[in-house]
Amino acid sequence: MTSPLLSDPRLIVGLDLPSVEAAGALVEQLGDGVSVYKVGLTLLARPGGVAFAHGLRDRGKQVFQDWKLHDIGAQVEGAARSVAEGGCDLLTVHAEPQVMRAAVKGRGGLATKILAVTVMTSLSDEDLKAIGYSARARDLVEARVHQALDCGVDGVVSSPLEADRVRQIATGAGRPDFLIVTPGVRPVGAEVDDQQRVATPSAALRAGATHLVVARPVIAASDPVRAAAAIVAEMAGVA
Repeated sequence: MTSPLLSDPRLIVGLDLPSVEAAGALVEQLGDGVSVYKVGLTLLARPGGVAFAHGLRDRGKQVFQDWKLHDIGAQVEGAARSVAEGGCDLLTVHAEPQVMRAAVKGRGGLATKILAVTVMTSLSDEDLKAIGYSARARDLVEARVHQALDCGVDGVVSSPLEADRVRQIATGAGRPDFLIVTPGVRPVGAEVDDQQRVATPSAALRAGATHLVVARPVIAASDPVRAAAAIVAEMAGVA
């Protein structure tokens, strides 16, 4: 199927759906209009979930496997190697130095890019305090970006509200190629749902994001093709 909308490789549609079959149907519906997909834990844990992610790449899509790896170094190293060898464009790990270094080592010279998850976009400053962190979200993101650069990962996942500071830090470190992938992106008028730190697509890009992860505003829309087209149109206005 060919979609009437133009694709933008900066848009990553999150296939946060309950089954591989539902995800496949949505990919078919969106056709050529979306070129990059995020496959998260719900699908990856399903029978055939990893094979589904590999199948997307076989169809010419870029695939973001959102494992958020977090374990002792040896396990993360082995898991990152397995994912990279299987074929994956983007892989997430938690932004802790031991974890990031292990993932980079496991990936080796393969093409998979490692993204470090700084602070979940569902967490507010109050949530962080309840967990035991004394730092605010923005300050914790900043500290973890410095660590991510030191560990040699390819980019970070952070909310769009921190994208401007992440870009400043990365540029100052001589890494203009550093990826800033922002979930928590909501078009004007869309429901925030369980997200705490959100922004519109154009605001996130202007702040310095390189990629936007959008799930519910597309997958829960009555017309996903039209919803994705509206987001792409808004993104087109930002270089």
